[in-house]
Amino acid sequence: MASAPQDVTQFLVAWNAGDQSALDQLLPVVYDELRRLARSYLRRERPDHTLQATALVHEAYFRLIDQRQVTWQNRAHFFGIAVQMMRRILVNHAVAKKTDKRGGEATLLALDDAVSFAAERQVDLIALDDALKTLEQLDPQQSRVVELRFFGGRSIEETAEVLSVSPATFKREWATAKLWLQRQISRTA
Repeated sequence: MASAPQDVTQFLVAWNAGDQSALDQLLPVVYDELRRLARSYLRRERPDHTLQATALVHEAYFRLIDQRQVTWQNRAHFFGIAVQMMRRILVNHAVAKKTDKRGGEATLLALDDAVSFAAERQVDLIALDDALKTLEQLDPQQSRVVELRFFGGRSIEETAEVLSVSPATFKREWATAKLWLQRQISRTA
């Protein structure tokens, strides 16, 4: 069951105002959506990935509620930040795993038809994160588009809402960002 935008927004506003009980009420409302996001991320990971969806949700949620300097605006804002948290957790996990193996294999991420950056539909998660960091320096909006659409599995309409742009603007940004990332990743491969 999807969370009602007004419920999430009300809990976030109350929590911003100092109502700690709102935080307790928030988790049950957003948990299923956070699990869906986590499963979306992990479906693109290698089959033997050691991080489970539940652990990813819990880690992201604890990081979200630890955010002291965020003034939560609405449901879209909350889930937009959640997507960023999950990306960071997975990249940190991939870096730690690679470090543990002392230069072992890169973590490959299966790419869906909407992205298809590489012909084999897989890309090194660390390489993608590095490319996104570079893109963020050049165009923060396009970096956010990729993060929400690819990592968060958000629809065009949902992503446009989070970014406060029209779906047409989102589609232009998405097309440009995909092309730029495709070129960037193919150069480093």
